[in-house]
Amino acid sequence: MTAETSQTLDRGLRVLKLLADTDHGLTVTELSNKLGVNRTVVYRLLATLEQHALVRRDLGGRARVGLGVLRLGRQVHPLVREAALPALRSLAEDIGATAHLTLVDGTEALAVAVVEPTWTDYHVAYRAGFRHPLDRGAAGRAILAARLQPMNEPGYTLTQGELEAGASGAAAPLLGVTGVEGSVGVVMLADAVPERVGPRVVDAAKEVAEALR
Repeated sequence: MTAETSQTLDRGLRVLKLLADTDHGLTVTELSNKLGVNRTVVYRLLATLEQHALVRRDLGGRARVGLGVLRLGRQVHPLVREAALPALRSLAEDIGATAHLTLVDGTEALAVAVVEPTWTDYHVAYRAGFRHPLDRGAAGRAILAARLQPMNEPGYTLTQGELEAGASGAAAPLLGVTGVEGSVGVVMLADAVPERVGPRVVDAAKEVAEALR
């Protein structure tokens, strides 16, 4: 801790992170042990966080993340979109195909940012807000592949005609970004994705990940 930081705020944020990492919640004693502070401090932290709906406690006294976190989370997509746009523009112009950033939303893949190339005669129309199952399309499949091998060097996923007849896709997962699960990809009107597109998409995903760190 430095002179410019708040110890109380730091502890409150640590409480939220600990609760976010567990599915069954934590007791006051468990939080006290993990934070290295006495139970009275934990009670005060939880009471304050409960007032803002960031924490809730069940009948058994276990603390869990509250619904107030969802209200904060709704503001994340615009920030992520803004950070990703430069890399997406470069990708779309370089490949001549529609580039997109897709994030996980429940059991679906949600396109939160889309950039179309400016110099092509035609390209696939793909809109921000478009949803599809995670197991269909390159964007979702790249995310699922990263879940299976989270520590590996990112690769890319290719698909053909899974979301739109005559359209092919390539996508690479975002890796190393805390709290964000997603992929960067392109969709094009082609029977097959050109060889150079896969590695270029991987590079773009790395650029977006760097911008979000």
